[in-house]
Amino acid sequence: MSFPRQQARTRRFTIGVPRAFQISPDGRRVAFLRTRDGDDGLACLWVRDLDTGREDVVADPRAVGGAAEEDLPPEERARRERLRETGGGIVSYTVDREFTRAAFTLSGRLYAVDLAGEDGVRELPATAPVVDPAIAPTGTAVAYVSGGALRVVDVEGGRDRLLAAPDAPGITWGLAEFIAAEEMGRFRGLWWAPDASAVLAARVDESPVTRWTISDPANPEAAAQTVAYPPPGTANADVRLAVLPLSGAGSAPEAAGAPEPRWIEWDRAALPYLVTAGWAAVPGAAPEVVFTAQSRDQRTLRLLRADAATGAVREVCAETDPVWVEIMPGVPAHTGAGETVWIGLCADKAGGGVRRALFVGDRELGPRADYLRAVVDVDGDHVLYSASPAGRPGEIGLWLLDIRTGAARRAAVPGAADSPGVESGRLRGGTLVLQRRDMDTDGVRTVLLRDAASDRPREAGEVRSLAHAPDLPRPRPRFWAAGARGIPAALLLPSWYEPDPAAPLPVLMDPYGGPHAQRVVRSRGAHLTSQWFAEQGFAVLVADGRGTPGVGVAWEQAVHGDLANPVLEDQVAALHDAAERFGCLDLSRVAVRGWSFGGYLAALAVLRRPDVFHAAVAGAPVTLWELYDTHYTERYLGLPGERADAYARSSVLEGWAEPSRPLMLIHGLADDNVVFAHTQRLSTALLAAGRAHTVLPLSGITHMPTEETAAENMLLLQVEFLRTALALPAKPEAAG
Repeated sequence: MSFPRQQARTRRFTIGVPRAFQISPDGRRVAFLRTRDGDDGLACLWVRDLDTGREDVVADPRAVGGAAEEDLPPEERARRERLRETGGGIVSYTVDREFTRAAFTLSGRLYAVDLAGEDGVRELPATAPVVDPAIAPTGTAVAYVSGGALRVVDVEGGRDRLLAAPDAPGITWGLAEFIAAEEMGRFRGLWWAPDASAVLAARVDESPVTRWTISDPANPEAAAQTVAYPPPGTANADVRLAVLPLSGAGSAPEAAGAPEPRWIEWDRAALPYLVTAGWAAVPGAAPEVVFTAQSRDQRTLRLLRADAATGAVREVCAETDPVWVEIMPGVPAHTGAGETVWIGLCADKAGGGVRRALFVGDRELGPRADYLRAVVDVDGDHVLYSASPAGRPGEIGLWLLDIRTGAARRAAVPGAADSPGVESGRLRGGTLVLQRRDMDTDGVRTVLLRDAASDRPREAGEVRSLAHAPDLPRPRPRFWAAGARGIPAALLLPSWYEPDPAAPLPVLMDPYGGPHAQRVVRSRGAHLTSQWFAEQGFAVLVADGRGTPGVGVAWEQAVHGDLANPVLEDQVAALHDAAERFGCLDLSRVAVRGWSFGGYLAALAVLRRPDVFHAAVAGAPVTLWELYDTHYTERYLGLPGERADAYARSSVLEGWAEPSRPLMLIHGLADDNVVFAHTQRLSTALLAAGRAHTVLPLSGITHMPTEETAAENMLLLQVEFLRTALALPAKPEAAG
């Protein structure tokens, strides 16, 4: 089987990888999702006993009617698209506080399962279709969304109650709006009170939002899809918060059967973006609503608390920055004593400017020199956070912070504490589930550590990955910091090639190059596609220039007001540095490829710098920032009516140079994130200018091309296009 087919069939080698871990309060059991093998596309819910090492399937979609073709409601399809969820079967679940029950959906139907495996799985009599269920902390009920209404069904007895119903067209309860899910990392719109007496819910009014139409020309008989999409400078959805008590909730389908909402009111005109929401339980006090809200210009982010009974709001802290305040994952969080765990900005006395710091209450604790990435979990008096060591942006590790002493230590797989890699995890009940990706192994290693916060954590086995290993030579990137700016870079060469200045290789640059994503990381899986292109006879160069995470706040903010020139300059600088450093790159034959922001960068490169780049493949590119969404675009470029210069500087339709170079545009017609209009507008402009180009439209494909045949052939067609565009000879025999 070819690598492109294998990668497509295994969903980029994710089938069979354990994920979505939950841990019992005593740390003795863990739940997770995993398919039964590397070929099975349907994930099951498993529970592992750390004392015995036994793993059991507690919910198999085939056993509960989920093996047939999935019939997902539109809201669930949209939710999965925002999550970049490509799996099947049980793709998400929630557990109660004591780890006794879990809830999940299959094809819009709601199920509950006993995590001890005694009572098995049973369907609950919920109003279908069910979207994004959340089980109560007590395990007695499940809140969910159906038809835009928020409902609760009892696990025992099956009473189904209405909490809130849409009162006008365009209104939904309990779901995250497009901007929250796509750009802010908030995928939920409902949160249970700790005592299960009420549900905090978002009421989203999308009636002010611009409507766009997405259709599939290949299927003219199919109705077009209308989506609420807010381009820069236009109205966002109006989002409010309300506490909905369970007392008084009725079973009638009408809104009259629902309890009266207790509204949480804040200055939504000044802080229109609801970033996070939830509850804070302080010992000896009533639980409070806690949420963060952001200004439209994103220069202010406020952490707020509200009395759940009265709705009265008070400010806990505020972050401000003249450029923008980044939304940091995992905060706010709370210690067992109720102290707030927060990531905030403070002066960087060593390097100048600002840096991010970890605060517990009003105390700065944790890393000061490292690049802080997220708070992962809080377990009593210990905070698990992720960070990159200073000067090593491609490494992501986990640290455990003891808030009593302020001491932090690396939480690592035994024997790998000093080995570069990319790590993630979960912590509860003293048990750490640590997942590690590195350059020495294929896929993911998942290690269970008991007493993780002690001086001597105990290894309690591994949760095995069942994913296939790629049929591809092992990637061996050369990592370095390129040029005067120290751009993180990696060069991949064919396994069959010995560097020879007399026989230089054509170059393929393979960047993402934009905010919120890194490509130059110490993980073998991150470089598989680049290595496959290298095996076709290319020297593949990957560079993370200004705007990408991992280096520092100033590095990320260097693209403010200009998403084009800094990122393009850094790609060129990395290319020239690599050519000088390695001596085996043919700069007369340089191509570039990318997807999404990487597609934008690829098109930009070949149109503005044809003196450097000789061919490009641009997948799902943003070509006009006026056609992308408010939250992302306005963060970098401001409002189009006020910063027309920034939009012009950043547009792919501006600043073209001669000569014209070969360009292939690939775009899914069903893409509701970067809509096909981006490629259509660029193609129209190229045609008007008499510039030949290739457009590959993908019928029925969204921003995630996961259909097996399409995903495979896209790679094969890209290689053939680039080979022809650069006038390369036939594929080397050794490439296979």
